[in-house]
Amino acid sequence: MFVSNWMTRKVVTIGPEEAVSEAMKIMKERGIKHIPVLKGDKLRGIISDRDIKEYTPSKATALDIYELHYLLAKARVKEVMKTRVITTSPETPVEEAAAAMFDNGVGCLPVVEEGRLVGIMSDRDIFRVLIDITGVRYGGLRIYLTMEDRPGSIKDAADIIRAHGFGLQSILTSYELVKEGYRRVVIRTKGKGDLKGLQRELEETYRGVSIREKHAQ
Repeated sequence: MFVSNWMTRKVVTIGPEEAVSEAMKIMKERGIKHIPVLKGDKLRGIISDRDIKEYTPSKATALDIYELHYLLAKARVKEVMKTRVITTSPETPVEEAAAAMFDNGVGCLPVVEEGRLVGIMSDRDIFRVLIDITGVRYGGLRIYLTMEDRPGSIKDAADIIRAHGFGLQSILTSYELVKEGYRRVVIRTKGKGDLKGLQRELEETYRGVSIREKHAQ
């Protein structure tokens, strides 16, 4: 999966000379938290609701609400926006884009191709990816277990699941908070099968087994 598969293509933008109050209005009306700043067709920066919140206290000491609105109407986007913008490309794997957002503490990445802004990848888009690849909306069993980190270990668990009549929907694995030589695995199934028999065999084979059943949304 690549950024191009998940990015928001209709990007709301603003110019650097626009009022900060206009940026606030756009964010509220569109339900967004970030607006790329374009001058012509070139990306010059990005302004977020956090940037505005950080700007306001430093400028609004002892001001009443009317003075604050005046201040934000007078302030220009270029005074508040971040000019160091981390971008990505449509061909970037979506997990690398997510890692870049996490590592740099940003909520979105403008997507640039041949110098042009072609989309935006936000934290909300990352949530959509997570929901889709896990298959959580399609119901089935969510099987959590800890297993040895060795070749074929996931296949062994999958074979047990299939043997009890269930199909496989997704498999996720993690090495966080587990001792060396082991991995944590979450497997989502589809279809109907022998749940009691499956749980019994998994608990006899693995440790930390947890099975939850979820109906399709």
